[in-house]
This record gives sequence, structure tokens and C-alpha cells, in this order.
Amino acid sequence: MGRLLAELADSGARRSKSARRIADYVLAQPAEVVSLSIGELARRVGVSEPTVGRFCTGLGLKGFPDFKLNLAAELARQDFHVAGDIVPGDSCADVITKVFDAAHASLQSTRGGLDPGVVEAVVARLRAARSIVIVGQGASASVALDAQHKMLRFDIPVLAHPDNLTQRMAAAGLGADDCLLCISYTGRTRPVIDIARIADATGATVIGLTAPSSPLAGVARFVLPVASGEDTDLYIPMSSRLAQLAVIDVLTTRLAMAQGEDYPAQFRRIKESQLSTRVGKR
Repeated sequence: MGRLLAELADSGARRSKSARRIADYVLAQPAEVVSLSIGELARRVGVSEPTVGRFCTGLGLKGFPDFKLNLAAELARQDFHVAGDIVPGDSCADVITKVFDAAHASLQSTRGGLDPGVVEAVVARLRAARSIVIVGQGASASVALDAQHKMLRFDIPVLAHPDNLTQRMAAAGLGADDCLLCISYTGRTRPVIDIARIADATGATVIGLTAPSSPLAGVARFVLPVASGEDTDLYIPMSSRLAQLAVIDVLTTRLAMAQGEDYPAQFRRIKESQLSTRVGKR
């Protein structure tokens, strides 16, 4: 799923009833919508043409023609797929299928929504940073620790603080040469949004690995969108976490590639520092 469809499928997005009906109709038959006029879509959904126009501009597009162009481009790039939510009556076989389908859909959605230009800009900021602070709470906390584990391989001070008070203190101490990476699936976790605002006020570069059009995305200077559309009320949001981890892997891979010829020697030193902790062959 590309960025536009992922945004429409984001169950956490705040929309009016009319906008929700339009989004649901597009998600149900996206290929059909590409061939419709604004009047025909409005008639089928049961809204006015101006409502459809406001819906499109609310997505950051110029209007309905621009919306159709973006939708057609996404459909051309990949098959449209929304994994079904897990419900209480599902069998074990249903759960297995839906969990794996959700993971696949989330990864495909996130891949389609990543803008290489934004990724490269984020990597450039991280590489030039004086220090990197990583923030994640709840399910995203483990992703923050994984990001710290990977970024410790580079010659940049990086730390994922474990508690909210320490996170706020660290954010307040950042400056224009520092980066704050905020990880939140919904982008609506108030403490993370507050921390992003604190860091933004210091002039630090705030990067959001989060849902597009979320409150956190509105604070971040750069947004790496993750929106799997899963129902987090019924089970632990594993598919979104897998997508977040994949984006972290993309960032750290590009960071490694940007290190040049010196990085293999640095990486070897880090690996050698761990040899004494292992039993058996080295």
C-alpha cells in the first residue's frame, strides 16, 4: 500500500463522517475511483462535490484531479491490500493467517510510503549530528532500543532514554546540531508529542517515525511514515513494530554506506570488543 492509501486506511486519523465515508469508498474500490468524475464519486458516496474537494485538499493535494493521479500511480506500483483485523471469534488458523498477512501488508505499505529523498535527508542529518536521542514509549520503546543498538556502531553519541522524565530532560538539553528521533505508531502519544515540541524549541532536528498526518508528524521536521491500519485495541501491534524496525534498518544501512572506507575497520573493532563475552568459536 502506498502513502495515500495508507493514510486513508489509518484508523487513528481524525475525520468527519463524510470524509470517513469517502475514504472507505476509495479503499473498497480504488481502481474504480480513478475513472470517476468528482460529481460521480460525490453521488455514489452521498456527499457534495465541495466535500470531495475539501477531502482531497485535506490530504495535502491540489484537488480531485491530483488525488486521482496519486491514486493511479500507487495502484500502478503495487497491488492494493488491506489485511483483515483480528476479531474475538477467529480460529487459530485465522489468527495465523491474519497476523502474517498484516505483517506483509504493513511492510508493503511502509515501503510504498517512504520517500527516498526524505530518507536521504534524514540520514544526512543523523550523520552530521553532534548527538542523537531516541524516544519511544509502550510498544515503540523496544524499537527505540533496537535503533540505539544499531546506531552504537557509528561514531555518533546515541542514547534511547528509558523513562519520560529523563527523555524530557534530554530533549531540553539538545541544540541545533542534535537530532531527536521520535517513534510512535499512532503519533498521538501525548508525552512523545511534548518531548518533540521541547526539542523543536531548542532548534534540534526532530524526526518522526510515525503515522502520517498525526499530531507528532505535525511537530516533526522530517516524517518517516508508518501506517499499517491495524486494530491495536485487540492485540499487541506487532505488524507496525516490524515496519518500524524495517525503517530503522533502512536508516542504519544508509548510514553505514555513507561512512566510507573507514567504517569496516570501525565495525570490526566493535565486533572484536564483544568476543570475550561469547563461549566457543570466535
